[in-house]
Amino acid sequence: MKPLIAIDWGTSSLRGARLSDQGAVLEERAFARGILTVPPGDFPAIFQQHFGAWMEPPDTLCLIAGMAGSRQGWIEAPYCPCPAGFDELAQRLAWVEPGRIAIVPGLNCEHAGVPDVMRGEETQVFGALKLLGVQDALLVLPGTHSKWVQVRGGRVEGFATLMTGEFYALLRRDSILARTMPADDGELHGAAFDAGVALALRDGGLLHHAFSVRSLALFDRLPAAQAPSYLSGLVIGDELRSRQLARDDPVVIVGTDALTQRYQRALSQCGVRAQCIGAQAMWRGLHEIALRLAA
Repeated sequence: MKPLIAIDWGTSSLRGARLSDQGAVLEERAFARGILTVPPGDFPAIFQQHFGAWMEPPDTLCLIAGMAGSRQGWIEAPYCPCPAGFDELAQRLAWVEPGRIAIVPGLNCEHAGVPDVMRGEETQVFGALKLLGVQDALLVLPGTHSKWVQVRGGRVEGFATLMTGEFYALLRRDSILARTMPADDGELHGAAFDAGVALALRDGGLLHHAFSVRSLALFDRLPAAQAPSYLSGLVIGDELRSRQLARDDPVVIVGTDALTQRYQRALSQCGVRAQCIGAQAMWRGLHEIALRLAA
């Protein structure tokens, strides 16, 4: 197998890792150079600046996942339709330099004639499956746009996007609720978060429950320092309510520690068991795609 450079190039960040033949991380780098910071035409220069030294061995392979394959990225990697697995991704790579640098395609599916898409999360999903040694799973990848992904037989059958993180940010910064909150979120307040989740799981919906952030503050029943945690519980709880999860269906959470801990805590209120997988899922997914190419 060729030496592998794995890149996660998203909207706001750029991460890279040199991987061993077995997929172990030999060296890792991270920069605040997401695609939104890169002027048109400057992707090759930014890549060379940050990872050029890693690419010096002539037989090195670089696989890039994420928004670098969007229309605003380096080159567009057309979406791969679901159902899809590792083999479909490997067959549809968008080559920047044939045999040397390639971008992993995202996935697309449809709900009642309306398209849904993901870029980058598909690689994390397949990496998580390999790390767990499973072929069937329900996964959630929390973030600005959370993704709920159903996998059967090692193939993504479908997924749904929920704008949970973005709704939190809008309410937190730009609504009347912002006036009841401190400038910074601070540490998670567990009891306030749990109270937000519990209310969100009841009938009423987020449009109604969100106003409780203000009304509780007016009656001195929600301290300002706890309000961000309470609001976070409301939006995450509403996300979980919409998924109609069964108690005997375990969920795999893939993401950063801060978010996976919140989702695991919220899922426990629903009586749902959860496993957490961190950043290594991306590197494992890219390594597995490289193995498919080598084969």
